[in-house]
Amino acid sequence: MKAAVIEAPGKVTVTTVPDPTPGPREVVVEVAACGLCGTDLHILHGEFAPTLPVVPGHEFAGEVVGLGSEVTELAIGDRVAVDPSLYCNECRYCRVGRNNLCDRWQAIGVTVAGGAAEYAVAPVANCVRLPDHVDVQDAALIEPLSCAVRGYDVLNSRLGSHVLIYGSGTMGLMMLELAKRTGAASIDVVDVNPERLATAGKLGCSRTALSAEELGQPGGWDVVVDATGNAAAIQDGLERVAKAGTFLQFGVSDYATTATVSPYRIYNQEITITGSMAVLHSYERAAELFAAGVLDPRVFISHRLPLARYPQALEQFAAGQGRKIVVLP
Repeated sequence: MKAAVIEAPGKVTVTTVPDPTPGPREVVVEVAACGLCGTDLHILHGEFAPTLPVVPGHEFAGEVVGLGSEVTELAIGDRVAVDPSLYCNECRYCRVGRNNLCDRWQAIGVTVAGGAAEYAVAPVANCVRLPDHVDVQDAALIEPLSCAVRGYDVLNSRLGSHVLIYGSGTMGLMMLELAKRTGAASIDVVDVNPERLATAGKLGCSRTALSAEELGQPGGWDVVVDATGNAAAIQDGLERVAKAGTFLQFGVSDYATTATVSPYRIYNQEITITGSMAVLHSYERAAELFAAGVLDPRVFISHRLPLARYPQALEQFAAGQGRKIVVLP
């Protein structure tokens, strides 16, 4: 089969690899669409995958075309979206229900072969069957949405909160859509990319700006979300949190990224600084929200490219062009 392969840091090719074979409790999925995200760039830079080469692609959906010997829950022809998370279910964090912090955490498309290929293998437990009205090519959006749902689980956002989101890429826009549905009093979005910022405006945020300084919010925001991973945005956002407010680190930063905080201010103003890592008990809920129309795929997916152009798709994503880019094996 054809697959994209990150062979070494900075080197990605589309080549022929062996077709996958399912284990007893696994299925083979013929991939209909696979999304790109910042994690793929980190893998390309040699940061996430301990051993290269690896077939990337952790945001994907498709049709079941092969069943392991012990699979009874799915049938050939079922259309599914795939949660890429792989946990050991043995370490302390798994035993206390914090599987996304698993000591042996792995993920399809990150540490093992993923969906940037014609076919991919997944545990049956990771597959969510799609309703008939959901386009399987659009369902690659469910995985990033499940990360956003996890982010809102961490926030425990109160009704009537004033929200500031840094970044209007795919993840920032998803956080915007969820904020609209969790009772925010206002949602402001900042980004240095005017084209992406315009999309946030079309989706109905309260205000957009190239910087938080332009918005002039006396006292700050109750909830500040960084969806960029950018050091300057993070630093600025930490300083925009209102008293008793919360800062959520949602964007994925480079390992070396740092920011400074005032411990006295955190104490004196009871500010919460927290993070949200990947998916935790949120994938099926995201699939249900997606099926209910929480996102418009026509807005979120800006480019659909053939698998053969995966290296170019990565370059386009790294350059900040468009919103969600998906490849179609």
